[in-house]
Amino acid sequence: MEVILFSSFVLLAVLGLPIAVVLGLSAAAGLVLGTDIPLTVVAQRMFTSTSSFPLMAIPFFMIAGALMEGGGISRRLINLANTLMGATTGGLAMVAILTCMFFAAISGSGPATVAAIGSIMIPAMVRAGYDLAFAAAIMAAAGSIGIIIPPSIPMVTYGVVGGVSIGSLFLGGVIPGLIYGGALMVVAYWIARKRGYKGTGTFSVKALLVATKDAFWALLMPVIILGGIYGGIFTPTEAACVAVFYGLFIGFFVYRELKFGDLKKLLVNSAVSTSIVMFIIATASVFGWIMASEQIPDKVAEAFIEFSNNPIVILLLLNVLLLVIGCFMETNAIIIILAPIFLPLVTQMDIDPIHFGVMMVVNTAIGQVTPPLGVNLFVACGLSKISIESISKAVLPMLLAMIVAVLIITYVPSTVMFLPDLLMK
Repeated sequence: MEVILFSSFVLLAVLGLPIAVVLGLSAAAGLVLGTDIPLTVVAQRMFTSTSSFPLMAIPFFMIAGALMEGGGISRRLINLANTLMGATTGGLAMVAILTCMFFAAISGSGPATVAAIGSIMIPAMVRAGYDLAFAAAIMAAAGSIGIIIPPSIPMVTYGVVGGVSIGSLFLGGVIPGLIYGGALMVVAYWIARKRGYKGTGTFSVKALLVATKDAFWALLMPVIILGGIYGGIFTPTEAACVAVFYGLFIGFFVYRELKFGDLKKLLVNSAVSTSIVMFIIATASVFGWIMASEQIPDKVAEAFIEFSNNPIVILLLLNVLLLVIGCFMETNAIIIILAPIFLPLVTQMDIDPIHFGVMMVVNTAIGQVTPPLGVNLFVACGLSKISIESISKAVLPMLLAMIVAVLIITYVPSTVMFLPDLLMK
């Protein structure tokens, strides 16, 4: 069964089929050639896996992010970040990263963060004399923070697959998101200083207060979402629904930049994005179910332990594996397939599933910036009209910084567990 399952997966992936189709056909091949189980099980498992209340958070967070993007949020967050960081060396690059950190607390999606902020910041950086490839690369890298700082769609997926508290995962992602963003800022500052990218204007407390007031309603959204979850007022799924209504209210009645004519496009785009994610989740769950029934996760755990029973070595191997796989697979597919395989292993090593989950999400965030399948790279390429080769070369220093960040998060568990331990116990 293992040979049939994984050889068909590799063959179909090499042929260039979409990852959801690859997973579904591989699972079907495994059932047909390796068992007597009828193919109707595929449809049953696909339906069962997506018929989940926590997974309803995904479409609602998608819609909320689209509403906030179309309702004038991006521009206000950029203005606030500019008053904070614009005057420093490489100010606009710093502004891009900081704005992505702000927007990550609204969006939950890497590509959406790149699109929302990059459409404004890439042209601004180019006008200020920044190299186009650098501007696009910094946006692609910073956009990946969108799935680390809560709310995070991949964390919802991991929580459902691993049976882990989504609220704890959200809390666990806060400090790693700040570390990740800080590492990118260090690299951006170093490159800006080397190339002579100056800051713009001077810092002003008055301007900061004005910008904060203007962005107040945008900044209040993550407070309402996360405060409601941790205050026990609503679940993450209910929080996503609240976020949609809040986005509608802000867009129509506060900032008044959202029009009824915009809703159709926003809803259609959100539906398409959601359908892609849910299709991957459905087919990956069948693939994962077959692996679980064949006890493949236990065999993998035994193989790792035979190689080494040192948690430091095991975590390093897992990081390397996740970084490599992230080059070729979509974030949610990685989580659904690999989380059930590795959770028994990390449990045996006394590694907290929350810590491992955040570590896994951070690795997949890096995967959004690594070719050939780095989705953020393609979004940034579309915005900047440059080749994938140019942006891939420019993003290398950022990748090094992100790898340093994931190693810190991996080997200093308190970076993840401090807030969950403090607020959820």
